[in-house]
Amino acid sequence: MTETYVVVGASLAGARAAETLRAEGFDGRVVLIGAEHHLPYDRPPLSKEVVLGHKEPAETLIHPARFYSDNNIELLLGYRATRIDTHGRRVEFKGGVSLAADKVLLCTGTSPRRPDIAGLDLDGVYFLRTVDDSVAIRDRLRAGSSVVIVGGGLIGMELAAAAVAAGSEVTVLERDSGLLRRALGAPIGDRLAQWHSGRGVRIRTNAEVARIEGDSHVRRVHTTDGFVADADLVIIGIGVVPAIDVVADGTFEIDNGIVVDEFCETSVPGVYAAGDVANQPDRIAGERVRLEHWQNAQNQGIAAARAMVGRGEPYREVPWFWSDQGETSISGAGHRRATDQLVWRGDPESLDFTVFHLHRRVLVGVVGVNRRREVRMAMNLIERKVCPDPALLSDPAVDIRHIGDGPRPAA
Repeated sequence: MTETYVVVGASLAGARAAETLRAEGFDGRVVLIGAEHHLPYDRPPLSKEVVLGHKEPAETLIHPARFYSDNNIELLLGYRATRIDTHGRRVEFKGGVSLAADKVLLCTGTSPRRPDIAGLDLDGVYFLRTVDDSVAIRDRLRAGSSVVIVGGGLIGMELAAAAVAAGSEVTVLERDSGLLRRALGAPIGDRLAQWHSGRGVRIRTNAEVARIEGDSHVRRVHTTDGFVADADLVIIGIGVVPAIDVVADGTFEIDNGIVVDEFCETSVPGVYAAGDVANQPDRIAGERVRLEHWQNAQNQGIAAARAMVGRGEPYREVPWFWSDQGETSISGAGHRRATDQLVWRGDPESLDFTVFHLHRRVLVGVVGVNRRREVRMAMNLIERKVCPDPALLSDPAVDIRHIGDGPRPAA
């Protein structure tokens, strides 16, 4: 009898998984379910090209509609799964509708974190998660408007750079003592904060939002220390939470996402998870991690599909990310901690440098500002757990690819 494999989440991970099932020769029924009414699309352009009008939503599609019909992949768009019936092997939807499934892959991603403050429902207050959100923000961005961005992380500062480019007056409110610290650490975050400030972004740190005020439309944002920012547009970007509602009945092991093994299988046999929602073992970090990176979503979706058809291999990739903030490109790889030894290559006062993270002499992470190529080259050293000579890392004349192994760390 023909088997049915259901992918819940028409995301990057879900689209790549469905594509891989066919590429690996699975000839059963493949159903790709999405809560939105859009074909699967890439999210990175939403905070940059789409919000500035430099790219249309159709240009973000992972595949055109014909790809799915040509590969006999059924699309159920506008359907939100509510539960996985693990005993009856069915995916349930609102209204009592269900779909039989021999195997299920969960690629449900994340949802924006919503602060507990008044005024979130005012017109002009947005969260950025979907292409519809990006288009709505784009339609509100205009020269001379006052834009308040709550959250100074990667997405917040990408949006700040875009709003400045659109001619808006931008205020960023960050509750931490500095910008971008969770993603990049204090030294790099502080340097980039200087750059954003120099471009006209007004930055307030240690700023806790008390409430958002307006009439029929948002007008201002108040912080707990009495600061008031005028606002024609407010964008909330304070992080995300894993979208686990579909598995919230106690059947699955949950811990900051859906817990999976190195083959992307959950605690329920035959049910897999991949992408932003998956809490996975990481041999390089030596702990479990949940990654919110484009590269991980794509490649783990592929790995999960291969595991579903019996061709799985342990998923053990060095994580990598990038962030384009205006004309400044930031990229990073590996796992970085605040306690790491930092080795700089390039001038810290410039916007052209690489920072290597060493933990007990082992290269565990790297961040580059306008040096994406060096970050990519360092990933091989991170994967091999190399103990490089810091003097070689810091020397711009030394090719990173030619840095040999130092003594191995004790097992």
